[in-house]
Amino acid sequence: MFWRGQMRKGAIAILDALEPVVLAFAIFMMVYLFLFQPHKVDGNSMLPNLSNMEYILTDKITYQRRDPQRGDVVVFHAPPPYTTDFIKRIVGLPGETVMVAEGRVYIGGQKLPEYYLPDSYMTTEKSFLREGVPYRIPAGYYMVFGDNRGYSSDSREWGPIAKKAIVGRAAFRYWPVDKIGFISHQEYKFNP
Repeated sequence: MFWRGQMRKGAIAILDALEPVVLAFAIFMMVYLFLFQPHKVDGNSMLPNLSNMEYILTDKITYQRRDPQRGDVVVFHAPPPYTTDFIKRIVGLPGETVMVAEGRVYIGGQKLPEYYLPDSYMTTEKSFLREGVPYRIPAGYYMVFGDNRGYSSDSREWGPIAKKAIVGRAAFRYWPVDKIGFISHQEYKFNP
């Protein structure tokens, strides 16, 4: 009888100790599944704004309230044959006509101001988006380019991405410590 009582007290103590762990895990899973998800920047396609091996939090709720906008840095499921998530910037919206010419991006025939890029960065053609050939973006799709245009696999190579492929908006850089802060998104007053 004595041992039975001791075992019961021990079981209750173990359950009491596990309760905060289970609660913390449940909260973590809710945040991870519905609010924010960590991602690692893999490669230099977003230089100078994001660097290889930086860690970011992706906001998964903004696009439940509004559509993605030009200038947003987004995380999305990469098209085949890639198997990881990519991080790129939205340059073209559904229904717009996008073109690359003379090292620049044109939307609806107007040069896109890209204040987040150094003037020396040039946008060149790739296998999908050819120099001087306009492309109309289908409904529900977005053109996404890496900021480091010379070293980015992006919509110029494999076409637009579907809205449903977007995981969320890159929101906050938490590593390295000296670069902690919110990720800048270009807000446009540009209307092609």
